[in-house]
Amino acid sequence: MSTVDYKDRPVTVEKPIPVTYDLGNLAVFDSNVLDKNDFDSSNGEREKHIKDHTRDNVQLLINQILSLPMKTTTEATGGSSGQSSTMTLIQLPEPLTELPREKPLPKAKAPTKWEQFAAKKGIQPKAKTGKMIYDEASGEWVPKWGYKGANKKLDDQWLVEVDDDVKGTDKELIDPRTLNRQARKQLIKKNERQQKKNLRNSS
Repeated sequence: MSTVDYKDRPVTVEKPIPVTYDLGNLAVFDSNVLDKNDFDSSNGEREKHIKDHTRDNVQLLINQILSLPMKTTTEATGGSSGQSSTMTLIQLPEPLTELPREKPLPKAKAPTKWEQFAAKKGIQPKAKTGKMIYDEASGEWVPKWGYKGANKKLDDQWLVEVDDDVKGTDKELIDPRTLNRQARKQLIKKNERQQKKNLRNSS
């Protein structure tokens, strides 16, 4: 059947059993019984029956979509003419059918060396207390670490007490604030090395 023949079909379609719709997913479900002979591969009219059946159900779906509330909007188009175009919009309802995931579920990550040890010893993970801490000196909430973090408070102090452990050693004259910064950098590098090691062990 040609396209011209389909244009001559009426927009009303009658079905013995009414079809159901999921307009949010632009879907129509037809529970009417089909004649298996019409769709048998040996039937020379098979393609015609498939197209006829599809056309009728698509027509029913379009009829339902056009019955929804419509909104007309005018938007200016680009170009030197400065003309505007009018668009008709239809707000679809929420989908009713749950569709399967597009991608498979992510695989569970292999436990790290520490997680294996903690599970073996029955060690419970510490409860997370948040990333902010109250600074009584400034009266504000500040991050525990990072930019303007509480762990950098020593760097901003004009007077720092020297640790008894370094008195009388070659580190006595070294600025403790510098040592504090170096200790943080070393800790960051150590954590990065441990993360890489955990990734290698889990792969």
